[in-house]
Amino acid sequence: MPTRSAHTVTGALLIGGALIVNAAFVLLGGAFDYPDVLQRPGAEVLTRFHADAPLIAALFTLLALGAATLAPIALRTARLAGGGRTARAAAVTGVAAAAVQVAGLLRWPLLVPPLAARAADPTRPAAERADAVDRFETFHTVLGQLVGETLGYLLTAAWTVLIVTALRRASLIGRPVAVLALVSVPLILAGLLVPLGAPGADLANFAGYVLWSLWLIALGAGFLRRRTR
Repeated sequence: MPTRSAHTVTGALLIGGALIVNAAFVLLGGAFDYPDVLQRPGAEVLTRFHADAPLIAALFTLLALGAATLAPIALRTARLAGGGRTARAAAVTGVAAAAVQVAGLLRWPLLVPPLAARAADPTRPAAERADAVDRFETFHTVLGQLVGETLGYLLTAAWTVLIVTALRRASLIGRPVAVLALVSVPLILAGLLVPLGAPGADLANFAGYVLWSLWLIALGAGFLRRRTR
């Protein structure tokens, strides 16, 4: 039987992770025009990054930290749900979702700063500066779009469906909270259509993550209120 502290820690992780991610996202919007800046040419993105590199890198590190909380959340919610086959699948999927998102986000504080410095250095040959832009665009495509976004959307959506199913079977989540989670799933998956230029896909994806964050907070609040039976 899970203890009261298990529910408390899990609830705190759910709420804390959601708040960290959203705070970092809002701050990056103000400091870096993120994520709209990603639609600009690579050279311009590097110039903007280099203009305030320490702050932007720190905010991406904070965003990665928030994304990483999905791993312990996935493990703890699966354990609270009873550890059945669906719960175990949810645990594996949630940890994988956290891993790909962290891998995609950490390119900003780890790989982008030297590239931005090289691209912005007028003393370097033009070929070196162009190579820095090319490397950035490769990292953006592979680690950003393919790993962090495409796999991130798929795994996050899959984890949400799996853990809601497991928690419903264990009577640990009410119908309204479950519906909130499931409504967010197709909206999150709309992010897969953004690179294809589908109208409204980016807005739907943003709305999906807003609903998903609200679901995490609602689920966390429910765990904080729960007492050991």
